[in-house]
Amino acid sequence: MSTQNYLVISALGKDRPGIVDELSKAILNIGCNIADSRMTVLGGEFAILLMVEGNWNTLGKLEEAIPALEQQLDLTIIVKRTEARDSTARALPYVVDVVSLDHPGIVHQLANFFSQRKINIEDMATTSYAAPHTGTVMFSVHMTVGIPADLHIATLRDDFMEFCDTINLDAIIEPAQR
Repeated sequence: MSTQNYLVISALGKDRPGIVDELSKAILNIGCNIADSRMTVLGGEFAILLMVEGNWNTLGKLEEAIPALEQQLDLTIIVKRTEARDSTARALPYVVDVVSLDHPGIVHQLANFFSQRKINIEDMATTSYAAPHTGTVMFSVHMTVGIPADLHIATLRDDFMEFCDTINLDAIIEPAQR
């Protein structure tokens, strides 16, 4: 019986075309597979998170190849062994979208709201942009949260909307479409 093992890879380096091609080719050539990934450009830096799967031996080979990959690709790479996500967790996936005038602390306030209710933030992306016509700096947040199945959704939604009103955030919270 062959069980899959997992390795999380975090890599950061100056943005340039071809990084994903080169990194994914190296992973494939060692015999591993990219099971999940997130990548983005922040400023002039490219950042990537990968969850790579393979048998114990191929992941070991990949771990051994990291110093050479760092040199070859001019990236800072961190790796950590992990396991498959617990599929028995009873959480309902919801999407949260927030837009407001940009000001410090928005991410912390949202994180605190969900943390206080034992709701896990599973994915989050934020961005700042200039509003059309006025040029006012706006801030948007898109996140997926895992709401415990025993939490009363209507009460949570009411609490969240009231919370957002008090700190002047436009927001929606709705079931994730999978």
